[in-house]
Amino acid sequence: MLAAKLRRAQQAAEAARPYADKLKEVVGSIAAGTKGVKHPMLQSREIKKTGYLVITSDGGLAGGYNANVLRKVMTEIQEKHRSQDEYAIFVIGRKGRDFFRRRKIQIVEEVTGLPDSPTFADIKSVAAAAVRNFENGSYDELYLVYNEFKNAITQIPKVKRLLPMENVAGSAVSNYEYEPSPEGVLEVLLPRYAETLIYSAVLEGKASEFGARMTAMNGATKNATKMINTYTLAYNRARQASITQEISEIVAGANATQ
Repeated sequence: MLAAKLRRAQQAAEAARPYADKLKEVVGSIAAGTKGVKHPMLQSREIKKTGYLVITSDGGLAGGYNANVLRKVMTEIQEKHRSQDEYAIFVIGRKGRDFFRRRKIQIVEEVTGLPDSPTFADIKSVAAAAVRNFENGSYDELYLVYNEFKNAITQIPKVKRLLPMENVAGSAVSNYEYEPSPEGVLEVLLPRYAETLIYSAVLEGKASEFGARMTAMNGATKNATKMINTYTLAYNRARQASITQEISEIVAGANATQ
């Protein structure tokens, strides 16, 4: 069951990559080919406040999946910020939400109860809010904190800067025609591209979650089997010793009556 869920999640994560890559190509082409283009998502500014979008799971029994990513974001916060006024938290997943609530850290927006195969509509509210808050200046940079899927055994906690998109304009210029204008198209595509990257990270997180869960279950099964074998051996030895003692007492009693 878990293997099938992992396979579907991995396929979904891989299928989302070409769409994100194509969006990046188009956005990069517009930004590179339009002189003097200005958009808040492409421009760096003085860092006064930072946003973090943290992706966790809703349930446990997934090994270090949640602990690793939450430890990663707390390390970032402790190293870079002196107070809660310097950062904002967005959370996907019940484990992350409960973690921050226990520490009295305010959450701007949250999404929980994602299905095993999440759609963009499932996370659109938090993705749009995270991007919108950057655009309106609520914070000056936005980071994604999630587990990057490598394989069923390996998931790497990542802190990835999403906004501003400083390197997106490095793509080659393509011969596109824009309606109504390159700036107008960019105005629509840049938020969509950022939201797509968030959704892609969610899919990576789901694949990582199932991989970590399957690894944890396999480890638990092996440990349980080992423990059963150990206790079975101890029981058999104790039972054998008890039987031997009873036989010895019977023989001793029979010898005493002779």
